Amino acid sequence: MASMLLESIFLKRSQQKKKTSPLNFKKRLFLLTENKLSYYEYDFERGRRGSRKGSVDIEKITCVEMVVPENNPPPERQMPRKGDDYNDMEQISIIERFPYPFQIVYDEGPLYVFSPTEELRRRWIHQLKSVIRYNNDLVQKYHPCFWIDGQYLCCSQTAKTAMGCQVLESRNGSLKSGSSHRKTKKPLPPTPQEDQMMMKPLPPEPSPTTACEMKKVVALYDYQPMNFQDLQLQKGEEYFILEESNLPWWRARDKNGKEGFIPSNYITEAKNSLEIFEWYSKNITRRQAEELLKQEGKEGGFIVRDSISKAGKYTVSVFAKSSGDLQGVIRHYVVYSTDENQYYLAEKHHFNTIPELINYHQHNSAGLISRLKYPVSQQRKNAPSTAGLGYGSWEIDPKDLTFLKELGTGQFGVVKYGKWKGQFDVAIKMIREGSMSEDEFIDEAKIMMNLSHEKLVHLYGVCTKQCPIFIITEYMSKGCLLSYLRDNRRHFQPPELLEMCKDVCEAMEYLESNQFLHRDLAARNCLVNEQGIVKVSDFGLSRYVLDDEYTSSMGSKFPVRWSPPEVLLYNKFSSKSDVWAFGVLMWEVYTLGKMPYERFNNSDTTEHVIQGLRLYRPQLASERIYDIMCSCWHEKPEERPTFSVLLGKILDITDDES
Repeated sequence: MASMLLESIFLKRSQQKKKTSPLNFKKRLFLLTENKLSYYEYDFERGRRGSRKGSVDIEKITCVEMVVPENNPPPERQMPRKGDDYNDMEQISIIERFPYPFQIVYDEGPLYVFSPTEELRRRWIHQLKSVIRYNNDLVQKYHPCFWIDGQYLCCSQTAKTAMGCQVLESRNGSLKSGSSHRKTKKPLPPTPQEDQMMMKPLPPEPSPTTACEMKKVVALYDYQPMNFQDLQLQKGEEYFILEESNLPWWRARDKNGKEGFIPSNYITEAKNSLEIFEWYSKNITRRQAEELLKQEGKEGGFIVRDSISKAGKYTVSVFAKSSGDLQGVIRHYVVYSTDENQYYLAEKHHFNTIPELINYHQHNSAGLISRLKYPVSQQRKNAPSTAGLGYGSWEIDPKDLTFLKELGTGQFGVVKYGKWKGQFDVAIKMIREGSMSEDEFIDEAKIMMNLSHEKLVHLYGVCTKQCPIFIITEYMSKGCLLSYLRDNRRHFQPPELLEMCKDVCEAMEYLESNQFLHRDLAARNCLVNEQGIVKVSDFGLSRYVLDDEYTSSMGSKFPVRWSPPEVLLYNKFSSKSDVWAFGVLMWEVYTLGKMPYERFNNSDTTEHVIQGLRLYRPQLASERIYDIMCSCWHEKPEERPTFSVLLGKILDITDDES
């Protein structure tokens, strides 16, 4: 079976193979492999792929480009305009608006596809251009406008396969001549002009892509190869990217010319990046910075971080203590810039770059509470998890697994802590027979492996060649969030609870942007690592569960207490049903692990939610926090915020309450 590269829901325009054919638009699930682009019907209620409606062989594709948007399109294909209220635009579900068209041109003409986001369109165009780059018949001209009712709007040509009217900005073709892996056609004889040119001395052959033209990155962490295709990374060393994709593994070359695949979350662009410095922590809040500085407890300890309240600016957090002072004090200084784009903390001392600024204050306090003596960083201690155990690792040999201890029993069976090849920590889910629709899960798991975010529990691979099958995931030492809340209920302060909600919201915003539904978001399906960071787990697995806890009074299977009215009534899932569940998860967090609707059984809960009953405000939740919860529980899905909007609201409160 060909490896899946991309999968997305798009709006597909009918191809009008006859001039009299009606023009219509249908949502289709598009799947891209190295050899074929296919599109399918999609059952939105069940979240499952239906029958295949068509396909295009990759070798037949001659061009992939954007299309000039239509004039006066209907709302579902309307592009956001300047002046539109961004929050209002965000209320429209990601699978209800498709404003970004692109075209896939092949031997039968253009296939027009509409994407819900500009970023998703860009990603598909990039990936498609990558897989067709060795095709024989790539064109150098294209039609920038639609073909409608028998002619192209840009040039009025009536033949659907007519040569394009606009030259492509960049050459549409192979990266290197002679490098095609497909069968090439016999070349045409030279023209007289070419004959004359061939008599002249030829200029030297152009060298292959030089290092200066390739993207240069720096390793943030050490990485030891897990299989023969991987390339070793050494923290601080520079590497050149040979092949970049939206997938979590990129092909790279080191300074010695050795090539292989590296995890993309272990590197950063070398150009003007602060991430290469130990003192910079990109995604931490004021409270987290204070905790790290207090843990180190060293005079002059400091962190440079992104400012939450002042977008685009940075904050320097500094720890100092005087003799006899056990607690110490922390001060936060915003890095300001002048009209000439110079940076400063003390007005008399201006610098062209932030590293120069930090270097100066490492030697001079110059108005700060202390000289910057000791950089404090999360990165120094914890490298992120990789997506999979090495590039291309999917089917894991059970002989490479060592079982160390049982962690507990989940809805699918026993979960154990173990090691892969004796050194990498993993969690091993042993799927109990009859608890999961195994064949359907295996079909989807490869796609799930390509989802990579720092707040998602990584799926490393599966063992499917024995019974029971195993699911291998990232190991999270502090277990599920629900137990973590219940077991430590006296130790949490409201800012820590909000931090947990922020972690979950970041992961869900990522899933939403990739058109992936969780379907079972709850505290029990989030895990906590050694540093107290919460990550979302088991995304998408509820489609395969066979369990009475997921059965409503009407016989449908879903987590009843975390489900909105449209799921309870019609079994209709969307990103907005995940938003509802997130509101319930926030309630779980702020009640320190109570059961939602604890006085009711599943049947009563269904009835009360449909009638408008909502969960009460937890004692630890402020009115602003409870307002966020209630916004997730609006009866109409379209009135609920997106995860992007929710994350913005949470960050606002994080900044105000810290």
